[in-house]
Amino acid sequence: MSGLVPYLLFPGTAREAMEHYRAVFGGELTVVDYGEAGRHDGPPDAVAHAMLVGPVEIAGADAGANEDGVAMTGMFLSLLGTAGPGTLAAWCDALSAGGRVIDPLQARPWGDHDGTLVDRYGVRWLIGHEG
Repeated sequence: MSGLVPYLLFPGTAREAMEHYRAVFGGELTVVDYGEAGRHDGPPDAVAHAMLVGPVEIAGADAGANEDGVAMTGMFLSLLGTAGPGTLAAWCDALSAGGRVIDPLQARPWGDHDGTLVDRYGVRWLIGHEG
């Protein structure tokens, strides 16, 4: 790993969310549940740690009893220039399914393309590429 890797806490939907991100971005997903990790502060099948390694890296877990789940305001996870235009458009479409498009992926007056959305898990994304 290099650079910043977001670690997201989900309200009981970590397995579903992380599998969705693997379907969108590709890569290899490892998941350790509470039972395997020896945690007793939630159901044994809750996710204690998941890691997606590939073109986009994301880590996550189900929020524990004293932890808050994902609630993003005032920020986005940025995928600006992380892949070619066709791949970024496909990621934008896949992430927006079941979520909410804030501003569609589109050409901007300065020549670049970008758009923003909130996916079905409440994660905010900024996606774009140079002209």
